[in-house]
Amino acid sequence: MAKQFPSMEPIHREFIGKQRIFFTASAAADGRVNLSPKDAAALRVVDSNTVFYLDQTGSGNETAAHLLRDGRLTLMFCALNGAPTILRLYGKGRIIPRGSKEYRDLLALHFAGCERSGARQMIMLSIDTVQTSCGYGVPRFEYREDRTTLTRWAESRSEAELEEYRRLKNARSIDGFPTGIGE
Repeated sequence: MAKQFPSMEPIHREFIGKQRIFFTASAAADGRVNLSPKDAAALRVVDSNTVFYLDQTGSGNETAAHLLRDGRLTLMFCALNGAPTILRLYGKGRIIPRGSKEYRDLLALHFAGCERSGARQMIMLSIDTVQTSCGYGVPRFEYREDRTTLTRWAESRSEAELEEYRRLKNARSIDGFPTGIGE
């Protein structure tokens, strides 16, 4: 049975802290719905109604485009081992541009000033609802290791090459919506 909460409780924060992956879901009023897996090591809990993650350069930038158009964002965590649980964080998201004062301040406070290779922006979620559900349908998986391909790809490029890639591949969503990259 699903339960809803107005904010994260300590048990929710503890659950999030044990996860290795989470998923983002976003959409604009028109166009496609986006669902993306993210490395949970990039996520930080600020307080009981705020989380953010350090977003890496990827093949697209759909979440950013949707946040600029609509703002709705859901993060989902599901237990792939241990007790079956699904936790969703619903709310409004916003982009924190790379290099901005807020970005630098959050990087210093939550990542000891160390930026992951290929970082392109941060995504902040202001949570209005937390929902838990059973997760009985989620299969069990054993964690083996992190993939290093994205990090190696980013490390093999100069900052100028990464910026050019973002301009070419991350400035517009697959529906043609602007993402804020390069503006």
